[in-house]
Amino acid sequence: MIVAHDGTGDFKTIQEAINSLPKDNQTPITIFIKSGIYKEKLHLEVPFVTIKGEDAEKTILTYDDYALKIHEDGKKYGTFRSYTFFVGANDVTLENLTIENSSGDGRKVGQALALYTDGDRITVKNCRLLGYQDTLFTGPLPPAPIEPGSFVGPRENAERIAGRQYFEGCYIEGDIDFIFGSAIAYFYDCEIFSLNRNEEVNGYVTAASTDEGEAYGYVFDSCKLTSNCPSQTVYLGRPWRNYAQTVFINCEIGEHIKEEGWHDWNKPAFHNNGFYAEANNTGAGATLDNRVGYSHEIKDNELAKYTREAVLGGNDHWKVW
Repeated sequence: MIVAHDGTGDFKTIQEAINSLPKDNQTPITIFIKSGIYKEKLHLEVPFVTIKGEDAEKTILTYDDYALKIHEDGKKYGTFRSYTFFVGANDVTLENLTIENSSGDGRKVGQALALYTDGDRITVKNCRLLGYQDTLFTGPLPPAPIEPGSFVGPRENAERIAGRQYFEGCYIEGDIDFIFGSAIAYFYDCEIFSLNRNEEVNGYVTAASTDEGEAYGYVFDSCKLTSNCPSQTVYLGRPWRNYAQTVFINCEIGEHIKEEGWHDWNKPAFHNNGFYAEANNTGAGATLDNRVGYSHEIKDNELAKYTREAVLGGNDHWKVW
C-alpha cells in the first residue's frame, strides 16, 4: 500500500490505509509513506504491519495534542491521550519516519507523547522521535496509577503485556522523562538528545517503570547521549516505579549528564528493588567516581547478559540482528 498526501498513492492519509487492514491480520503488510507532512493522530492495533517512510527527515507524522488540553469529554487529555502515534499490536515495525508532538514546552502544555508503543516485538528503526516532556512511552502502563484516573487513554483497562521493543538508529529528543514506561526495550546505536530548559535541572533521560520480577527494563547499547544543555544539568534517569531498571553500556555520554548520574525521585524503596547500571561508557559524562551509591558498574563477565539476543530473544517472525 502506498500513502501520498498529494493523491498519487492508494490513500491520501495514513489512518485511511491502517483502517483498510483486517483487524485479525496474520500476513505481513507494508504501508509505504511518501515524503510529506502528515498531520494526523494515528492509531494502529493491527499486527504484522510495517509502516515505512520514504525518507526519515522528510516523512513527517505530526500532531499537537497535550496533557493540559481539554478533551471533548470536558476533561483534560492527560498524558496517555496526548499521543501523535499509538501502536497497540504485536509484530509492528516503524521505519524511516519522523514522529513528532509539536505542542511545545511541557511547562506550558504538560506531557505530550510523540509515540506510544504497547505490544510485543515492536521494532522502530531509523526514526526521529521529537517532543519535549514524555516524548516516547513504551507501554504497558504500570499496574495501577498513583493518581486515580491518570491512565485515561487507549490502554486504561487493557490486559497488560510486558512486551519487547527494539529501537535502532533512532534520534530521540526531549527533556523531562522523555523515554519512559514498563516495556523491555533495547536501544541500539541511537542518539538521545536532551533539550535545554535553562534550569538547574534540565531533565531526566529515562523514567522506567519496569515490572517487579522482570530480568530487564531499558538497555542502551552503543548510543550517544547529546544535548544543548549546560554541563551537569541532566540525569540519566529516575524511577517512575520502584522496580525500574535502566542500563547504559558502550555509550558515549556527554558532559550534560550530572556526575551523580541518577535520581531516586524520593523513592528510597527503589534503592533495594530497582537497578541502575553502566559499563564501558565514554565521554565527559561517563565518569563513575561520583555516581550515587545505589547505582552499579557491570563487570566484563556480566556483559553477556545484556546483548540484544539475551534481552530480546527472537522467533521466526522477528529477527533484529
